[in-house]
This record gives sequence, structure tokens and C-alpha cells, in this order.
Amino acid sequence: MTPTAPITQDVLTLPRKLPEGGPVNIVGLTRDQLRDALIAAGTPEKQAKMRLGQVWQWVYHWGVRDFAQMTNLAKDYRALLAQHFVIELPQVVTRQISEDGTRKYLVRIAGGHEVEVVYIPETDRGTLCISSQVGCTLTCSFCHTGTQKLVRNLTAGEIVGQVMLARDDLGEWPVQGAPKEEIRRISNIVLMGMGEPLYNFENVRDAMKVVMDNEGIALGRRRITLSTSGVVPEIARTATEIGCLLAVSFHATTDEVRDQLVPINKRWNIATLLEALKAYPGLSNSERITFEYVMLDGVNDTKEDAHRLVKLLEGIPAKVNLIPFNEWPGAPYKRSSGNRIHTFADIIHNAGYASPIRTPRGEDIMAACGQLKSATERARKSAREIAAEAGLARG
Repeated sequence: MTPTAPITQDVLTLPRKLPEGGPVNIVGLTRDQLRDALIAAGTPEKQAKMRLGQVWQWVYHWGVRDFAQMTNLAKDYRALLAQHFVIELPQVVTRQISEDGTRKYLVRIAGGHEVEVVYIPETDRGTLCISSQVGCTLTCSFCHTGTQKLVRNLTAGEIVGQVMLARDDLGEWPVQGAPKEEIRRISNIVLMGMGEPLYNFENVRDAMKVVMDNEGIALGRRRITLSTSGVVPEIARTATEIGCLLAVSFHATTDEVRDQLVPINKRWNIATLLEALKAYPGLSNSERITFEYVMLDGVNDTKEDAHRLVKLLEGIPAKVNLIPFNEWPGAPYKRSSGNRIHTFADIIHNAGYASPIRTPRGEDIMAACGQLKSATERARKSAREIAAEAGLARG
């Protein structure tokens, strides 16, 4: 399939400039990258594989940040590591805990930029929602996160670091000599935070390789879901180079409406997107594509929309997550009524597709879907600026 437009963003992204000549941060390096770095630092090539495995396990299985604690390494080698490397995570600026147990972290990365990370505990799982960019370029009209201008892509280390700092806060690193903890507090990861992951593909891919590695954090590929608004040329790569599950921010059943809600639709419309999804490698009923559908009153929530959606899904193993719109000050939309959402869900379900209605989580701390970084940004901006970003400024 030939893409109808190049894989470029609407604005120039500032790349993360790594410091020159200073210690190398181990966090986020793939196995191959870390091996090369260890050799460059003076590790004999014949020992590189063994040293790589030892360091990797200390960092990603035990969560150790101090080379001096890596006790199965000789003291002189620990000193060599300390001379050439660091183990650094993004800084947690604030942590909020919702009445429902949801945790939201405001995280500062290199350059003073900030992103948000959300942990959602449930009875049978714990899901961590992580970010891939500072801000976003997609300007989806219902998403307040999308009103925050894109600054830059996150590095692989900054993406992995979000997982590690959440494990710190939740006390999830194993303790040497203690019985193995059978229940994982972070059992699932969703790339549904700030940014479009497929506009930062290489860094997201490398970060997920680290997270999925069996000798470290060891979250299986079926425990990771990447959400995209529809960057069609990168969809097949997601399956072959990452292998995680896929979610699509769909939200409409006609191009006319989706053009307004998800402007990337003007590049890759519904038909083009569905063609790519039907060809998604390894697609099966056991690895269904999730279609995310935010319920907007009077916009995309009619019975006709539900029946059109069923028709569009034909031939795609899928489930539909119905998301009650999370309102924010100045939002141009309202949440669909409960009756309308349930009627919509019943039509989808009766057609043979799972159609769970997502329970809004963390609304009291602005941690719900589409709200990330909203409260933080509002605290720093005037009401007029916020209204202008939402497209509601008066002349």
C-alpha cells in the first residue's frame, strides 16, 4: 500500500541532544547498545556478554541505581562503570492520588520539560499509562492534552524511566532473599499518554524492547498496548518490530466527522486506515485490535453511528472501548448521556463485538483520558490563553 502522505509531523520536533563527553545513562539502552557501550568503556570483548547480563539484571530486575551495590562484580569493574555510566530516571515533581486509587505523576525530563504518567489500579490488573512525546501535534479537538504544543520526542531512556519510577513509587522491585511476589502491581502498560507513539517510533520500539526483556522488567508483549491515531505507514512496523497489541483512536464513522475530531484523518482516511488494520501482521481473535471511541453528545453517538461502526469493523477481529468524554474547562463537547452510551454499546455487542464502557478514572486529579497535563498547564496560563487553545476565544 502506498501512503498518501509522508510520515512527517505538522511541526518541527526538537531532537533531544545528548550530552557530549559525559557519563552515558544506561537506562533505555537496548542490549546491543549497552554491550557496545561497555566495550567502549574498557570491558574486554570476551567478557562483554557476561557483563551485559549482570548489569542488565541489576538495573532492570533488581532496580539498583548504585554501581557499588552490584556485588557480583569486582570492585575495580564497579569503579570503571561508575566512571563511565550513570543510572538516571526522570524526576518526579508531584504525585497525586485520586479517591479511586489512581496515581498521577508529573515528571520532569532533561531540558526542564514535563510529561505525566498515570497508574490505574484495578482488581485484576494494574495499568500504567505512559507518554511518548512532550505535548502533541495531532490537535484532536476533544483532547485537552492535544492543545499543548509539541516540544520534542522522548528518548527511549525517558520512556523506560517512566516505568521504573512508577515501580519505585509502588515498591515493586523484588527484594533479594525475599519470597517472589506473585502479584505484579504494574501488570500492563499502555502507550496512551501524551503524544503520538508512531511519530516517535524508534525510541518507543527500543524502550519496549527493554521493558519486554525477560531478564529485567519482563512484561510480555501482550501486556503492552500502543495507541495510535492512525499513522498508517508505521502500523505494520508496530507488529513486526515491537509485537505489542494495537489500539486505534477511531472516534467517528464518517470521514467528515473524523476529519474534525482526529485531523490526521485528512492524511489517512478511514478506508486507508482500515485497509492497514486488516493487514496487521498476526491479527487474530486472541490479539484483537482495540478501537477507542470517545462518546460525544450529538456528535458521534447516534444509533446510525453504531450501525455504521459495525459495518466498518467487518473482517477485523476487534473490540470497541467506549469512552465517556472527560470534560475539561472550555471543552467544545459534552459527554453523551448514559442511556445513549448504553444503547450504542448494545448495538456493537449484539453484532458480536465486545463493547465495554470505560469507567472514568482519576477525574478528580485530571488523570483521565485526554486530560493529561491539563491541570498543570492551566495553573500556568490565563483563562484567555486556555480558551484560545480550545478554539473558543471571542474576538
